[in-house]
Amino acid sequence: MFKKRNLVSRLWLKHTDKIRYKQYKWELRNQKQLAFANFITDAEKLTSPAKIINFAKQNGKIRLSHSGNAGDVIYALPTIEAIRKLTGARIELYLRLGQPLILSGYNTHPLGNVMLNEKMAEMLIKLLRPQRYIDHIDIHTDQTIDIDLDYFRAGGIPLDKGNIARWCSYLTGVNPVLWKPWLEVEPDRSYENSIVMARSERYRNYTINYKFMNQYADIVFIGVESEYKDIKKTIPNIRWVQVDDFMQMAEIIAGCKFFIGNQSFPYSIAEGLKVPRILETSFEVINVVPEGNDGFDFFFQEHLESLVSTLNNPKQQEKTI
Repeated sequence: MFKKRNLVSRLWLKHTDKIRYKQYKWELRNQKQLAFANFITDAEKLTSPAKIINFAKQNGKIRLSHSGNAGDVIYALPTIEAIRKLTGARIELYLRLGQPLILSGYNTHPLGNVMLNEKMAEMLIKLLRPQRYIDHIDIHTDQTIDIDLDYFRAGGIPLDKGNIARWCSYLTGVNPVLWKPWLEVEPDRSYENSIVMARSERYRNYTINYKFMNQYADIVFIGVESEYKDIKKTIPNIRWVQVDDFMQMAEIIAGCKFFIGNQSFPYSIAEGLKVPRILETSFEVINVVPEGNDGFDFFFQEHLESLVSTLNNPKQQEKTI
């Protein structure tokens, strides 16, 4: 039977028997994964399609909760849509506020030290309320929750690799359709000749320089002011559009010529809409994957410049395809 060692015992083993120490670390990791699996698949939790279908038949609705980050909520939507298709039940989504945010070495975040605040939640609600597979969305107060979509943060799923859009499906066993759009908005056609960009401080690929973008006309930035001031040093002619809510942001992205972004919230919208999009991939954390038509990602400068040139010239793109 596995027995967890105290600090002194671990250090002694590490320095006296490296082979046994590696074996101990392997067993410890497996015990943690087993504990997480037992926690997630507990009989009382709706963690399989069969349980979810049976619950929906008895109750006629399913109440889900999520605490953000905002991008995580967007990437949870394909699983929520799949649950709706699986059960036909009424779907209610409640956003939890004020959950602590761990910045993982980064100094700043637009929301400070929480994942979701009231203002951000209201901006999300404006975008999500019209989606056809969500019957009701609100801020969580004291509502009973049937499926807590935050369980992926319990420690058993590696969050720095794979695809964020699958995290909630790992909890429910419900397979999402990721190659089709899961967001619907009315495109803002006034941006049809615009290249729209967003680049957060987190998840940057620091080998990339966007100076070459100065050769392109009508470039729009839709991030926060500090991010805009930063990118304007490299692209002086870029213009900043301050959005009132995330519905407006989605309408701009839906109507643009194409979108460029790193692994941040605006890219999650572009991915949900399946617009022509280019993802700046971080070397440190690779957990966003373009799926479906018109999605491209890159590591290196030459590839970025080639993708921008191709998407800027639709006829060239047709020849490439």
